[in-house]
Amino acid sequence: MTEAPGNVPASPRPTAPGPAIGGAGSRRFRGASDYLGLVPFHAYVGIFLILPTLLVTVGAFTTAQGSFTLDNVVRIFTDDVFVSAFSKSIQLAIATAILGAIFGGLLAWAVARGDPNGQLRQVVIAASGVLAQFGGVMLAFAFLATFGFNGFLTIFFKQWLGLDVLPDPSWLYGLVGLAVVYTYFQIPLMLIVFLPSLDGLRQEWYDASESLGGGGWAFWRYVGGPILAPSFLGALLLLFTNAFSAYATAAALVSQGSPLATLQIASQMQSEVVLGQENVGKALALGMIAIVSLVMAVYALIQRRASRWVR
Repeated sequence: MTEAPGNVPASPRPTAPGPAIGGAGSRRFRGASDYLGLVPFHAYVGIFLILPTLLVTVGAFTTAQGSFTLDNVVRIFTDDVFVSAFSKSIQLAIATAILGAIFGGLLAWAVARGDPNGQLRQVVIAASGVLAQFGGVMLAFAFLATFGFNGFLTIFFKQWLGLDVLPDPSWLYGLVGLAVVYTYFQIPLMLIVFLPSLDGLRQEWYDASESLGGGGWAFWRYVGGPILAPSFLGALLLLFTNAFSAYATAAALVSQGSPLATLQIASQMQSEVVLGQENVGKALALGMIAIVSLVMAVYALIQRRASRWVR
């Protein structure tokens, strides 16, 4: 039986390929437009980070006349004043980093154990975000106004109550005072950095450890401790860098002697220096950059390991 001609299905006509919507050109345009948003960031990094670092590096190996020299770098390793400044800066950074990590870690643990949606948690986190940045001259003035020779507590106990219970306020103007003041902003910084890792701990992990016969000590030794160790060490290194590179607080409290590396750099840049040693300050800055870069490289490696547990 044959079909009528009107019922024969028509064969589809070949169509010429038209321009594809979202083709290679469009994709390239979208890719280029995505990178346009990074231009301000790269400009900021180039102007305020990379360019100053290059200027410091070049200046550390040149004289005031522009000729190459190693005297600037050699001097920071041979001059007792500069060696002492770096040593005290490192000691101060280690001490305040450890104190900040211990007390800040305990505070972060208390916050993590509380209500995750509670108002108290939000207030503590917000206050820590503010206090972690509360440094420099403002923080130095706050301690001077409280514990200085004419501070509120000093006058209150000695003149109003007639009690000589506070130590001599001169402690505030030395390395001990700097350690106390630095710890003040190290503790909230530790909370901000370490709290996400504590929040990453799962109750199911503790329940699984308990179901297998392990108690609290076993959980922290074999599960919780190894998980939190990279985050804790990374936060410790971050606190070290934060204290090692601090300047304004120390400059406001310690005006004589310049016992820290940052104060020595400021002294070299602001005061008159010996002829032929104009770029020693840049060599000191290069030494600080080298130490901070090494510490932050280790911090990045540790954070890469710790990030797998933070969700």
